[in-house]
Amino acid sequence: MIDDVIARLEAQVAELQSRTFGAAEFTTLMQRKSLPAFPVAAYVLPLGLQGSAATAAAGRFIQPIRESIAVVLIVNSLDQLGARALQRLHPMLREIIEAVAGWAPGDEAGVFELTRANIIDPGVGRLAYQIEFSISDQLRIF
Repeated sequence: MIDDVIARLEAQVAELQSRTFGAAEFTTLMQRKSLPAFPVAAYVLPLGLQGSAATAAAGRFIQPIRESIAVVLIVNSLDQLGARALQRLHPMLREIIEAVAGWAPGDEAGVFELTRANIIDPGVGRLAYQIEFSISDQLRIF
């Protein structure tokens, strides 16, 4: 699913073409305590699964689940307060939300919904925004 979201963002958000990566790249950057040289980069990260009440009968098991992901958008911030980065960030946030919300990458039972978004601290000279989405599906075991 992560690869599908990356492809969707690169196709729908012009500034993120060839600048959208997965969790492995994000982990490497965090371990090195560095960030990309790109003025803008996005990382799509899995946040986990949450299950609801299941039903089981006659050898069938069905459980609604919600899978969550985050898109971490990192923008260079050349001024100390990040005002320039915020001006650049706002239109991209909207584009990212419009690209993902209401869309499903496969045969999931639902579509992605925006769950929350907030500024996070990636370090000096950068501004980052984490946008979280979740999608409903069903776990079926027969």
